Amino acid sequence: MTAVQRPAERQMIIGGRDSEAADGARFVRESPGDGEIVASYPQAAAADVDRAVSAARDAFDSGPWPHMSGADRGVVLHRVGQLIRRDATLLAELEALESGKPIAQALGEVEGTADLWEYAATVARHTYGDAHNALGANVLGIVVNEPVGVVAMITPWNFPVLIISQKLPFALAVGCTAVVKPSDLTCGTTIHLGALLREAGLPDGAVNVITGDGSVGAALCRHPGVDMISFTGSTAVGRVIARDAGEDLKRVELELGGKNPQIICADADLDRAADAVVYGSLFNQGECCNAGSRLLVEEGVSHAVLERIAEQMDRVVVGDPLDPATQVGAIASEAQLRKIEALVEDGRAAGASTLVGGSRLQTEQGCFFQPTVFSSVEPDMKIAREEIFGPVLSVLTFKSLDEAIRLANSTLYGLSAGIWTQDLDKALRAAKDIRAGTIWVNSWLDGFPELPFGGFGASGVGRELGRQAVAAFTETKTIQIHSGWRSPWSTVGRWDG
Repeated sequence: MTAVQRPAERQMIIGGRDSEAADGARFVRESPGDGEIVASYPQAAAADVDRAVSAARDAFDSGPWPHMSGADRGVVLHRVGQLIRRDATLLAELEALESGKPIAQALGEVEGTADLWEYAATVARHTYGDAHNALGANVLGIVVNEPVGVVAMITPWNFPVLIISQKLPFALAVGCTAVVKPSDLTCGTTIHLGALLREAGLPDGAVNVITGDGSVGAALCRHPGVDMISFTGSTAVGRVIARDAGEDLKRVELELGGKNPQIICADADLDRAADAVVYGSLFNQGECCNAGSRLLVEEGVSHAVLERIAEQMDRVVVGDPLDPATQVGAIASEAQLRKIEALVEDGRAAGASTLVGGSRLQTEQGCFFQPTVFSSVEPDMKIAREEIFGPVLSVLTFKSLDEAIRLANSTLYGLSAGIWTQDLDKALRAAKDIRAGTIWVNSWLDGFPELPFGGFGASGVGRELGRQAVAAFTETKTIQIHSGWRSPWSTVGRWDG
């Protein structure tokens, strides 16, 4: 018996209360692992978006949350982290059922999610400004950081509870309020998180969770009561959001796609590197913006590396997301599975060689794809340039580090990259010259709440996590205090803005 009872009938959270859609509409989510219904959810419409934004607006404009001390906000955020740990099994099972990821991975993500809330609790007490006392004998300048206001947060289906927790606790830490819209494929853990926020003592309306399809997210982004949009998802949708936000000059924070290169030099520890390449390309079924889906290997060791990768791929366990032995679970949806199939077929047609896998797994139920490795990949092929979001690795070769760096920088993306070498000079050169938000040296996919995350180019705008995270959710205000009196005409000719 699992902790999650299904099918369940869940509700949105608006103004601190469980809520149905105004017109009563609902939709269902079937598990990609077994095709069975996990839960049904309200299908929000424009009227529900209005209610949620109004609740967040009232909570920001008139509620206590923005005016509480950072210490008091931190107490609530830390309590949320503890409640996440308490409900870890429930959250992980719900995540595995709805997203298709392996339960062992989901449990690890829930642990990491709790860490994010607990780290943000400390940041709530360290949101600083500046004072300037060298502006003149009678002038004091004060620079303060104030919460930006109501933040619309739209999150994807690949890491539902983790990704909202890369945004929400940091916005709350500085006093913002929010309306959260999770993917319609994976609403369950976000709604449960909303319930934990209420239990932790967050004031009503400070966080609202609405559910539905993409039209709900679009309406939320365009709503005049929203001050900022924080979005994680595809680059194509991110461009639309940025364009729409520009009409109203709303602030945006966008965490988008990636086609992330792992470079293996001839002097690397090939066993360690091959192990990390397999993990980095298959983690979360490859449905990961940070997936190491592009391997750049030095020609002299390419055969040895591919042998190691093929051997390890053959041992990977693909199967039931709820089985603790599973390493690669189900693809999140039939639509995503068809996209993977189409890009794999395009790679074959372009002349790449299928070293491992290459097709859908034929199962009685669920959506599964074989771990796949393409060799003989050329830089201009789609499988070398486009985000596949599936368990597919494309392998290219290089002759020199200069060539490897050019290949690493040859896509529109710049989210992350890695290099495997025992030569410190090579590592530093790659770290300096590769244009990506995160560079790993002799590791892959390590992450810490203390370190900022985000990308260059088509991988997004802004940073999440770390001390830098709160900057996205604050406005800077300058205050000038003058003592005594003097005629303003005495400063004619000086800059006055």
